[in-house]
Amino acid sequence: MSDFHRQQMQEAISIAQSVRCITSPNPWVGCVIVSLTGEVFTGATYEDGINHAEIVALAKAGTKATGADVYVTLEPCNHRGKTGPCVKALIDAGVKKVFVGIIDPDKKVSGAGIAELENNGIEVELGLKSGTISKQLAPYIKHRKLSKPYIVLKMAVTIDGNIADGRGNSKWITGYFARGDSHQLRAQSDVIMVGANTVRLDNPSLTVRDWKPEINPNNVDINPRRVVVGKASPISKIQPCLELSGDIKDIIEQLTDDNTLQILVEGGGTLARAFHEANLIDKYVIYLAPAILGGVGTNIFGGPTDKVFNDLWRGEIESISQIGSDIRIDIVNGHNDY
Repeated sequence: MSDFHRQQMQEAISIAQSVRCITSPNPWVGCVIVSLTGEVFTGATYEDGINHAEIVALAKAGTKATGADVYVTLEPCNHRGKTGPCVKALIDAGVKKVFVGIIDPDKKVSGAGIAELENNGIEVELGLKSGTISKQLAPYIKHRKLSKPYIVLKMAVTIDGNIADGRGNSKWITGYFARGDSHQLRAQSDVIMVGANTVRLDNPSLTVRDWKPEINPNNVDINPRRVVVGKASPISKIQPCLELSGDIKDIIEQLTDDNTLQILVEGGGTLARAFHEANLIDKYVIYLAPAILGGVGTNIFGGPTDKVFNDLWRGEIESISQIGSDIRIDIVNGHNDY
C-alpha cells in the first residue's frame, strides 16, 4: 500500500467521524472516490440526510466515477434496507477498485458485499487502516457481534485522584474545553446513566449543550436517553428519565436493544465501581485536571479499597490528548475481543 492509498483512507476515516453523532444505530462510514484524472469526491453516511457514504460520494462524482478507485471504511452493503444496496451502485457506476477498511460484522453483509463486487469484476483490497477503523467503529462492531451495548465510563478527576470534594461537590473540576469535549461524548452515546446520589448532589440535566455536530441535515436529536440508577426527584433537571434499580447486569440487559450501541456512565463513584467490578466497561475516558484538592474527597470509585496490588486491573491506553488545560486519557479493556 502506498502513502497515497493510506492518505485517502485516512480522509475517509475523518469524514466518518464528522457524522459520528447522527447515524446510530447504523454505522458512521466515510467514502472517498478518486477519479482517473485525480479528482477527489467524498461522502459520509447521511451527509445528505438520506444515503450511505458511497451513494453520497457517487452522486458528487457522477460519470467521473467510471474507472475510479474507491476508499470506504466499512464493507459496502449488498442488501436493501432503508436505502438501496451500495454494492449495486458501485457496480453500475463502473468503478475499478474498492479499498475496504473492515468487513461489516452485520450478518446481513459479512463478506457478501465484497463477494458481489469481485463477482462483477471489481478488484477489492481489504484491510487498509483496519486497526484505526475497528477502534472508530468499536461500539457498532460489539453490538453487531454480541448484541450488547458498548459501555464507556467518563470521569473528571483532580491530579490527586478526587472526583468530588468532602461535601460531594464536583463543579467544576475540568475547564470549559474539556466540558465541551465531554458533551460530544454524550452526543456519541445512545444512553447516559448516573446514580441517584449524583442526581441529588449535582442535579445534572445530562444534555448536550456545549457542542454541536458538524453535519446534521435532518436536525437529529443528539441528546442521549437519560437513565438514573435509583429514584430521581420529579422536579430534578434530569426528568423525564428512566429510573431503574437492581443488579447492574440486569439493568444493562433492560437497556439492550437494537437502538442502543453505546451507553455512557457519568457517575458517581459508587456506580462507577459497580460497573468496573462487574467488568462491564469497554472504555474508560478520564479527564485529568491540573488541580489539587489537597485533602481526601471522593475518589473515582467512591471510597477506600481493600484490594492489593496483586488485584490490579490493567487496561490499554488507546489515546492521550490535551484539551484546553486538561488531559483526556482513553483506556480500553484489553480483555475484550469482539
